[in-house]
Amino acid sequence: MGKLFPRFYDIAMTPLENTRFKKIRESLVSIASGRVLEIGSGTGVNFPYYKSGVQVDAIEPNPLMMNQTEKRIKAAQVPIKTHLAKAENLPFADDSFDTVVATLVFCTIPDPVKALQEIKRVSKPGAKFLLFEHVRLDQELMGKTQDLLTPAWKKICDGCHLNRDTVSLLRNAGIPITKVNSYYGGLFLTIECGIEKE
Repeated sequence: MGKLFPRFYDIAMTPLENTRFKKIRESLVSIASGRVLEIGSGTGVNFPYYKSGVQVDAIEPNPLMMNQTEKRIKAAQVPIKTHLAKAENLPFADDSFDTVVATLVFCTIPDPVKALQEIKRVSKPGAKFLLFEHVRLDQELMGKTQDLLTPAWKKICDGCHLNRDTVSLLRNAGIPITKVNSYYGGLFLTIECGIEKE
């Protein structure tokens, strides 16, 4: 399944990306400014939405996903450099980035607490942190269903947790949340944060 998922990711996501997801991504990613770090860039689906004036370092731990980004890098309006790296061990100096972007990726990160520590480390004071994620629903029956399905879902979908509570992870990491927008009954959220340095 590890080799199949990257090949079918774009095909599986096309119906969603051609509808509301495209607008959500474009609206969120267009907020990015300065030097940008994209976490888990996958096949580069966000690359067309970066506006001129930014430069992007995009990390992706799956080489099969990263291999599919070439066309989107060439078509992008901004310089994009990809790195084979994990969010828990970012290959960048402290205080390097003005904006961090993560879309539909925090569900797959094995150690999201460590990843958030690393994001804080490489972000400049006051940096923007922009997320688009699916989350555990705040409804007892649906939340428990997500809990029940997650072990099998992780095996099929490259480690994706259906039941990850990203908002709580951010709060516990001391990352202030400035804005949350809810979509599809709260299953998907856009989250805007500011990075504070101790």
